[in-house]
Amino acid sequence: MRQYIVDAFTNIPFTGNPAAVCVMESWPSEESMMKLAMENNLSETAFIVKEEKRYHLRWFTPGTEVELCGHATLASSFVILNYYESDSKEVKFDTLSGELTIHRNGNLYEMNFPTYELKEIPVTDAMERAFGARPVKAVLGLDLICIFDSEDTVRTMNPNQTLLAGIGGRIQNATSMGKETDCVSRSFCPKLSIPEDPVCGSAHCQIADYWSKELNKKEIYAYQASKRGGYLHCRMEENHRIVISGEVTLVAISEIAVAL
Repeated sequence: MRQYIVDAFTNIPFTGNPAAVCVMESWPSEESMMKLAMENNLSETAFIVKEEKRYHLRWFTPGTEVELCGHATLASSFVILNYYESDSKEVKFDTLSGELTIHRNGNLYEMNFPTYELKEIPVTDAMERAFGARPVKAVLGLDLICIFDSEDTVRTMNPNQTLLAGIGGRIQNATSMGKETDCVSRSFCPKLSIPEDPVCGSAHCQIADYWSKELNKKEIYAYQASKRGGYLHCRMEENHRIVISGEVTLVAISEIAVAL
């Protein structure tokens, strides 16, 4: 089985968010996929099988299977459109989040994702203890989003992972207005065995949606301020959809030596 290591939301190797992409002829057991994801120890390993004329895509963290992953979808589309369907500019994946369509547009790979209803919830003392700073607002969609009034707070925070795990499974983002971008964020998922996700595409289904309404802008240029860092181009569409795009760079191609 061939595996690709791809850095998403960047054009510079060893930055952005790395994902492993495995293209297979048939599905191994979930236990085998989980073991390989643990072995890779990246925030996501993507598994792809072509079923008739369509591709079926699944994502695994080192701890569990997830229903949506932006950066590993970006990485998967790069692999399919460059190594398996090089004459095509578009690929469709069947996933736990429904059909996802990715379009190649020059150096960018554009993903069409759903957005989620966001509800404001009370800011708690537990949030403040976990982040080391008190959010000015908290909203809940697929994930918890905590809003801060200082970009420096977001960039420099060192959250308590134990306390974060107690707050919820996917406390994805602490978000602030950016100086050169529309928003700056961090992404934390301790219950999924991901202390910090370097650049989280799926989180921006909510982050970009939130800032689009706050700033009254249809297009949001976002920066994820992890140690690796990465940029996301986000465009709000009709019918509760969002287009998230970014650049991608290949790091390695390998053969998995053990049978799954």
